[in-house]
Amino acid sequence: MKLLLIHPSPLLYAEVYLRLEPLGLECVAAAARAAGHEVRMLDLQVFPQTQFESELRDYHPDAVGFSMNYLANAPEVIDLAKLAAQVQPGIFVFVGGHSASFVAKELIDHSEGAITCVIRGEGEVVVPEMLAAVPYVAGVPGVVTLDRNTPPRKLVGDFKQNLPARDLTRRRRKYFIGSHDPCASIEFTRGCPWDCSFCSAWTFYGRSYRLADPVAIAEEVATIREPNLFVVDDVAFVRPDHGMAVADQIERRRIRKRYYCETRCDTLIRNKDVFARWVKLGLDCMFLGFESLDAEQLKKFRKRLTPGQNFEALEIARKLGIVVAINLIVDPGWDREQFAMAREWASQVPEVVHMTVATPYPGTELFHTETRELATTDYRLFDIQHAVIPTKLPLRDFYEELVRTQAIINAKFMGWRTAMDCSRILVGLLLKGQTNFLKMLFRFSKVYNAQRFNDDHARPVRYEMSRPVRQSQPQPSLAASLMVHSKQAV
Repeated sequence: MKLLLIHPSPLLYAEVYLRLEPLGLECVAAAARAAGHEVRMLDLQVFPQTQFESELRDYHPDAVGFSMNYLANAPEVIDLAKLAAQVQPGIFVFVGGHSASFVAKELIDHSEGAITCVIRGEGEVVVPEMLAAVPYVAGVPGVVTLDRNTPPRKLVGDFKQNLPARDLTRRRRKYFIGSHDPCASIEFTRGCPWDCSFCSAWTFYGRSYRLADPVAIAEEVATIREPNLFVVDDVAFVRPDHGMAVADQIERRRIRKRYYCETRCDTLIRNKDVFARWVKLGLDCMFLGFESLDAEQLKKFRKRLTPGQNFEALEIARKLGIVVAINLIVDPGWDREQFAMAREWASQVPEVVHMTVATPYPGTELFHTETRELATTDYRLFDIQHAVIPTKLPLRDFYEELVRTQAIINAKFMGWRTAMDCSRILVGLLLKGQTNFLKMLFRFSKVYNAQRFNDDHARPVRYEMSRPVRQSQPQPSLAASLMVHSKQAV
């Protein structure tokens, strides 16, 4: 079977700071190819959307699969599915990915018959089985159809069984994160053992945490051409023994790259020796999820952390020489004083401070326990950059304060000043034909614009998301109902 796999266009945040390779889609592509299918991939992060129709007419696939990791991509995926059905009547169309797993029935309904099914959960096992069953896919475990919702599959046992099909991603030089240009992606582990109320990583993976074989990781790293690697694990180096074992294998092969990862503050505190070891191997940047400077807000998020621990972790990272990007969650209920306090703190620390807007996503507990009603059901606004619950300030004022606060990043780390400070890095990249980092330095004001944010709310809405069933307090049954993978999986 000829299979065309599609990654949708970049979201607002990715228009500036990063553009990551579609690693999940590459894993599915590798599994499908191993099962004997002919596979082509198209990443609309690096190709114009018009390329999709050209690929359909040129390749004539038997099936098209869309990756939908981000909820805001739902309308685009639905429209492209309809286009596929129009250009090639009878084509088999399916959707998978993180966010798709939580809104499977909605996607099928919105598509008016264009989407045959949605895969819930990990796709490496389900996709080959589903393709083997086409067109009679109803009943395949992990596959949701218009009239049938089957149990999800068990988690993939060995997620390193096949190397990601990186050879199928074109224009790989377009993938980057900050000065890590170009940058490939890799996973050392899957899942998250924590259960933060605003996050759906743990509900997707059934609160599991799996470790890849250190030898397999090192062998994969050795095949990657890019000099930079983003470790996509939700929390890096939770298990210190595993982190050290991977480091042993990397060191044994004398592999030298720059690494970027993300982790929790308590994990960095507890396993600082592991991070120190990885600094010697090339780890120089990381995301740290502070989420809030307020202890009560951290409790609400169920982070199981204190502000004191956040600051302790930050000091450890500084001593290790790791460049840190901090994330703070802005509540739509903030007033001008709270924005001013965040600006004051962000301007005083040397780190990059990102602001994301609190967003109750399907698949999170917050989606069902947030007492404020959704102000919109437009999928496109669920990108953690827009306010989807009512703001205390007038909406335009809220965005002006948000952009003004985010502009601290632009003032400290972007523009001509940074270009001059990083001139040696930039010259080296330009000599190799890499321009992603340079372009990033001058894109902030073009993307982060209060008028643009405000106008986004006035766009006509063709596809509306279902509103949540509210619960005043999270119940054990709620967590169980949110799980995509569970012990009951088949």
